[in-house]
Amino acid sequence: MTQTMSSSSASQAEAARRAVGAIFLVNGMVFASWAVNIPGVRDKLALNEAQIGLALLAAGVGGVLSMTLVGRWTARWGSDRVTRISGLLFLLSLLLPLLAPSFGTLVAGLLVLGAANGVMDVAMNAQGVTVEQRLGRPIISRLHAYFSLGGVLGAALGSLLIGRVPMFTHALIVVVGTVLVALYTNRFLIPDPPQDAPATSSGGAPSTPGLFSVAVLLLGALCFLGMLAEAANYDWAALYFRDVLSQEAGRAGLGYTAFVTTMTLGRWFGDRLRARLGDEAVVRVGALVAALGLGLALLWREPLPAGLGFALSGLGLSNVVPVMYGTAGHALAGRGIALVAAIGYGGFLMGPPVIGFVAQQVGLPAALSIALAGAALIVLLGGRAFALVRGRAPSAVPSSAQ
Repeated sequence: MTQTMSSSSASQAEAARRAVGAIFLVNGMVFASWAVNIPGVRDKLALNEAQIGLALLAAGVGGVLSMTLVGRWTARWGSDRVTRISGLLFLLSLLLPLLAPSFGTLVAGLLVLGAANGVMDVAMNAQGVTVEQRLGRPIISRLHAYFSLGGVLGAALGSLLIGRVPMFTHALIVVVGTVLVALYTNRFLIPDPPQDAPATSSGGAPSTPGLFSVAVLLLGALCFLGMLAEAANYDWAALYFRDVLSQEAGRAGLGYTAFVTTMTLGRWFGDRLRARLGDEAVVRVGALVAALGLGLALLWREPLPAGLGFALSGLGLSNVVPVMYGTAGHALAGRGIALVAAIGYGGFLMGPPVIGFVAQQVGLPAALSIALAGAALIVLLGGRAFALVRGRAPSAVPSSAQ
């Protein structure tokens, strides 16, 4: 009887793993569908870089505001229910910015899109942690790979459809397809376990730095820089190819596609890489590769080397944020984890608008160097952050993942 129940529980957890992977995938696909259409929306509404930056800021504000409520929602109703509801709202809200007839309605549409995405992002990651606990093995990097794979699919579909069908048709295809996937997979998500036990280290001793300790804040700052660099690639790669490299609409998504493709590959094999090299090495070497890739793209302004540069950027950044979440999960208590995630998400939401405002003054290539500087800071500060989190000197940090 015990064996049967154990087998049933394992089967349920595997089904939940596949389901939450599908949720990450459709989230990435919808996000990519918006990203590759930014040049078209910009042209349709005759917007400049500052206006695009303001519109993206609206999405960030919506996300930040909604994230202040997600914690109590998941505590009350569970990450599974919040993921179901916010996911459907996010998928449907793609229609709002793509069909906006004016700058004002674009800002309003992105405010809603950002709010729905903020809730969905936190809830689906919380559901991923729940499934990971149920399975007893790490899956977070692979879940983030599904998000990136969704980005690849969304970008590829956009490259096929943009310029060939109306924006409404493109949006409708994406929304209908992703909603059907979400409706099917939502039923396999599982309830959260009780969260009243304190986090412990592998030896069983409490491992809970103070909520606003230097370790927590520095880890959050590195997560902020990593997500800022990611978002800069997501939101501005297509415009960089379109405006700086003078590529036509159908080829404007090539830099974005290169970035999300290598991001997906890096995350797919990320757990194996962490086991061989260790979390600190994966983060710092990855950030160095990302900085070099962005430098190549910004200095050698031809499609092929720029595409290679964005590909290196995606490969280098692929495991930075998942490792940050994993490190927080092993070392920090619940509220500390939430703080690290919230600080990091701020970089994802606020980075692209800041780059837009800077681009209006000094040009897009110079503005994108903000992302390059962020990756370089991760290289410089990563060792200190991991040493503080682990409570030991940098030289004593183990060379292999736990």
